[in-house]
This record gives sequence, structure tokens and C-alpha cells, in this order.
Amino acid sequence: MATVLEDEIIPETKIPLTFKWSGREYKVDLLGSDSLTKVPPERQKILGLVKGKLPPDQEKIADLRIAGKSFTLIGTPEGDEIKDPSKLEFLPDVVNDLDVDFTDNPAAAAVYKNDQRNIRKVKEATEKLQINIIHPLRDGKRLLVLDIDYTILDTKPLTSGSLPPAECARPGLHEFLEAIYPYYDICICWIWLEAKLVELGMVGSTRNYQISFVLDKTCMFTVFTERDGQPYAHHVKALQIIWNHFPQFSAKNTIHVDDLSRNFALNPNEGLKIHAFKNAHTEQAQADRELQKLARYMVHIATIEDFRTLRHKVWKHELRRLTQS
Repeated sequence: MATVLEDEIIPETKIPLTFKWSGREYKVDLLGSDSLTKVPPERQKILGLVKGKLPPDQEKIADLRIAGKSFTLIGTPEGDEIKDPSKLEFLPDVVNDLDVDFTDNPAAAAVYKNDQRNIRKVKEATEKLQINIIHPLRDGKRLLVLDIDYTILDTKPLTSGSLPPAECARPGLHEFLEAIYPYYDICICWIWLEAKLVELGMVGSTRNYQISFVLDKTCMFTVFTERDGQPYAHHVKALQIIWNHFPQFSAKNTIHVDDLSRNFALNPNEGLKIHAFKNAHTEQAQADRELQKLARYMVHIATIEDFRTLRHKVWKHELRRLTQS
């Protein structure tokens, strides 16, 4: 059985297509794994592409044998749809039982890392990304890439306004950031609204830490993986986009903390998963001490020269070892 080597790059092929959309005809050479329009797959209606049932979304264009065919695409691009203003602040809940972990499957991780379409998407995201530096980066510091949704706060009551921002934050949030700040520059990643950081007291406060920069969801993209043997599409957070902008950071000195392992698909060894923080109003949530534990681990590893020698997946085991020693 053929295997994909870690340094093997899978080439892409170009396929000539003609299609009509929004009253115009387009002739394109589409890459075999590409997506052309901003119409989400769930809103696309394709007429005349194949006979009978349409292939599944995860099917590669190169496998459809449709070179030279004409078809019609119907669908509204993302951002142009009609929205109910009263619902713009609400975000869907995250379903953790659909998570995918690549930490113990380096062969699968290598496939996605070396997939030509992912390499191209990282390049495109790097080129279009504009980073607003909130606080200057410091020489010699490590980089913490910190997810926000259900990692350091309960997103649902924050966006709905059902709880004050301070009550949505995970217990010990500010103390955690103050503890690790002497060793790490801090990137808050993939937030929907930067102003929420001000409401949480993470930006513009007198706390003993600073947020260096913030990234939004525009630099995330979709990859196709497998879960329980079935095709599964999800967004991914590619650290290479950050490293391309700031070459002083790399896998050697970057750690990415998130509540979803699937976000580590392109950088599984740099990811550290903590359990999701939800139901902030409950006593159980207020008794959460995950960030307190994480602070101890991150301070402990801060002096290690190369993070690639670590296994963040077993970070709690390492904490127990430290406690017993």
C-alpha cells in the first residue's frame, strides 16, 4: 500500500470548466482541489454537472471527470445573505464530540501539512492578513497563541448579553496571563469582535500583561479529514501564517492552547488542548481551575530551548510528576 512521505508534496492539476452564475458565464482552469466562489457548500445548487445524485462535498474536483463540461451554479455568496439583525450577536454552540485528534497520528497530519491546497491556502492567508500590533513584540520571548471561544470564556452568554463580560471569563483568566507574560508574547486568535477583549479587561486595563496582537477568523480555512472512517470537513488554524509574518517564532518556541484538537490539524505537536469552558453561571464552572494548572505548566516549560521536544498532550501528567517530585 502506498504511503505519503512526510516531505512528499502532492501536486495539483488544472481542470477546464465553464459555468454560469448570477447571469454571467465563466471559463476557468480550476485546481483539482479548489473552491472558486464564496458561496458556502450548504447553499450551493449545481445544475447540469453530473447525471443523477450530486457527489458529496468532500469529493475532489479532479476525481469527477468533468473537464470541459458546462453547468450552472445557483447560490448567495457568504456575506450577501439576508440577516436578522436581532440575531447577529449569537454564535452556535461548539460540539466537542465531533473533535479530531492528530497528535498520535503523524502520518495523517503529514498528509494535511503537505497537501498542495493547504500549502496554497496558507500562502494566500499570509498575503491577505493584516496584523494590528497592539503591544510591541519583545526579544527572546516565546509565543502563546490563545483561542478565546470556550477556551478562556463562555462565548454564548457573552455574545447574547445574558451575563456581564466579567462573569463569562474563565476563573483565573487574568492571573493566568499575568503568570505567563514574563515568558511569552500573547496572541489572541480567531476572535469575532476585538472590542470584546476591552469588555473583558484584557486590553486597555492596568493588568500586568499585554496582548501583542489579535487574529480574526478570516485566516482560517477548511480541510477535509476523517472521523470514525467517514469524511469530515472542519476549519483549521495554521500557525505557519503567524510564523510567515514573524520569523522569530516557529515550532521551536510556539504553543497553541485551544479546546478543540481539530484546530491543531496542521500543527498537532504545537497544540495543547484544555477542556471547554461552558455554563459560566453554574457553581461547577466557577470552581474551574484549568487555567491555574496551565499557568504552572507553561511557566515550567518556558526555559526549555526547543518546544518540539515536548508532548503537550500529556501536560497534566507532567504537572502531577512535578507535584510528586
